[in-house]
Amino acid sequence: MATQRIMDFLATRRPNGPCLVVDLDVVADNYRAFEKALPQSRIFYAVKANPAPEILRLLASLGSSFDTASVAEVEMAMDAGAPACRISFGNTIKKERDIARAFELGIRLFAVDCVEEVEKIARAAPGARVFCRVLTDGEGAEWPLSRKFGCVPAMAIDVLRKAKALGLDAYGVSFHVGSQQTDLDAWDRALADAKHVFATLAEEGIVLKMVNMGGGFPTRYLRDVPAAQAYGEAIFAALSRHFGNRLPETIIEPGRGMVGNAGVIKSEVVLISKKSETDELRWVYLDIGKFGGLAETMDEAIRYPIVTARDHDRKAPCVLAGPTCDSADVMYEKTPYPLPLSLTIGDDVLIEGTGAYTTTYASVAFNGFEPLRSYVI
Repeated sequence: MATQRIMDFLATRRPNGPCLVVDLDVVADNYRAFEKALPQSRIFYAVKANPAPEILRLLASLGSSFDTASVAEVEMAMDAGAPACRISFGNTIKKERDIARAFELGIRLFAVDCVEEVEKIARAAPGARVFCRVLTDGEGAEWPLSRKFGCVPAMAIDVLRKAKALGLDAYGVSFHVGSQQTDLDAWDRALADAKHVFATLAEEGIVLKMVNMGGGFPTRYLRDVPAAQAYGEAIFAALSRHFGNRLPETIIEPGRGMVGNAGVIKSEVVLISKKSETDELRWVYLDIGKFGGLAETMDEAIRYPIVTARDHDRKAPCVLAGPTCDSADVMYEKTPYPLPLSLTIGDDVLIEGTGAYTTTYASVAFNGFEPLRSYVI
């Protein structure tokens, strides 16, 4: 959360306007925790969580691999020092010309979830390795990722058959149990599906080698979450239960769990008002909202810890909203957020746990507000 290094930076630099500050020491600690928790799995950092060059360079130097969603992210990872063999094109929705460009850059590992995507890869990246994403229910996740990506296990079998027939390397299966996943058993259910795909294709002579177990590893917001070690133990137990002594190669793709707790957003109270004389609920407007980087407050899915200098004073619930002229720019209304009654216009607030999925969600210039500035220390 707000480390001493971050607090010292804010106190000395006093940046104007909302900004994200990320502490690289926390990112390094998180990487080592994942290494320790799952020593037999390769770590592919999900670049989309926070693609700051300083973060990518640090992780590349620590030996991380990278999960990318576009050619631009592939190039970011390579610019940070990662060789092509440590980069996966993990988006299941890719233009054929982007597949060709990634292949030209040396990328040989691609995600698919349908026959049509396999056909594109066979044309644009002949002989490449592909893994097929299997649908999961996302139960237990605060930010589910089901439906849009993946296919049912029976279709995954057909997709990988087609990959083999078209000369591709049918390499494995992937899944994503949902972002901010707090159910340690979620991976067990998905690994059971993966094993079914492995076993069915093995009977036909198609030997899969890899399971990409995706992300989902959480960061702490308002509630405590299990440590990386607890996830590692649960996942290894599930792997052993379904695959026995013949464990496949495994990949994990932490994003939020790698950088979420490393970042803090400094924001300012712009206005505090009520909608009527008898209204008991205050509306507190910040200089950052959904369009400035807090998109994950949509449906109030992610509730960030908010810290003020007045937290020793009595608190009362309020509606928390952003500064733009869009009525959707309200973060917390269904479940109002407790903030100090003494909070006043011009006060700074710190929004913790914001190292992931903030700068990349910020609009370019909605209402003329500049994108969320980022400092990496």
